[in-house]
Amino acid sequence: MRTDTAPVVRLEDYRPTDFLIDTVVLDIALDATATRVHADLSLRRNPAGREDAPLVLQGDELVLLSVARDGVPLTADQYQADPQGLILPGPLPDQFRLTIETVVNPTANTKLMGLYRSGGNYCTQCEAEGFRRITYFLDRPDVLSVYTTRLEAARADAPLLLANGNLVERGDIPGTGRHYAVWHDPHPKPAYLFALVGGTLDTVAEEFVTASGRKVEIAVHVEAGKRERAAYALDALRRSMRWDETTFGREYDLDVFNVVAVSDFNIGAMEN
Repeated sequence: MRTDTAPVVRLEDYRPTDFLIDTVVLDIALDATATRVHADLSLRRNPAGREDAPLVLQGDELVLLSVARDGVPLTADQYQADPQGLILPGPLPDQFRLTIETVVNPTANTKLMGLYRSGGNYCTQCEAEGFRRITYFLDRPDVLSVYTTRLEAARADAPLLLANGNLVERGDIPGTGRHYAVWHDPHPKPAYLFALVGGTLDTVAEEFVTASGRKVEIAVHVEAGKRERAAYALDALRRSMRWDETTFGREYDLDVFNVVAVSDFNIGAMEN
């Protein structure tokens, strides 16, 4: 029986965030027990926030390796950090870049929140407050950022590397047995919509042509041995995209549409 209770969050207590994060550049080296996450955040003061407020970033069971502001490493007296948060005291510049390196253990993450490894595959679940288990962040839905994500892994361990947006680059890392993929999502989104997948999955894919004639690759990725179950899901995706076009005049706006189906996911489904 659970004895812990979630904290009460009241709408009447809401106030605007003191800072905004315009861009997030992630470099994530996947490892079963020690995944290194390098996060480069471009921040600016929110005009609706408090002047001279400190920067308070949320964390959850994180291990901090380093933190730098505008390329200069911070000393221990310039910030406060523990596994649950990172604070930079004010006053701070109106705009600055924060670089944070953390390490997480996907295999030990049995909460299935943040980045976890199950069935040999790396997955994420960040709704509603799981991104703070990957890196320190303003983990709230009113902070919208443009994400670029570089994933790296041993090819034998994770031949498939997926993240949000469009694939812009991929290749091998010579002499290491590792490879990488870079994904860019041009549309600002809250952290709870961040997603990555790395592992060995069977893929069923086809080309979808939008109403304006643009070609989009649609794909369903499933656990090994379940490929025959993916055909209906791919057909449903195709029909759904066409329905959006004919009903609402809304055309899909990325180059790919990937659906991942795995057994171990703690809320059934997630729209990211």
